[in-house]
Amino acid sequence: MNLHVETERESDGRWIAEVPEIPGALCYGSTQSEAVARAKALALRVLADRLEHGEAVPEMSNVFSVAA
Repeated sequence: MNLHVETERESDGRWIAEVPEIPGALCYGSTQSEAVARAKALALRVLADRLEHGEAVPEMSNVFSVAA
């Protein structure tokens, strides 16, 4: 699975990054790279939580790609 990170710049200058395949994995940052790093970390935490609770997780090869 390849998780996609979508980014967008808000009107106030902040960046928002979202991993659409992981509901709720949406983070803000003052730079695009900061927002992307936070979204990746959150997505990994969600997947780790699912693993710990015996829930299904997608096959994880080539985990992330970034689209601007």
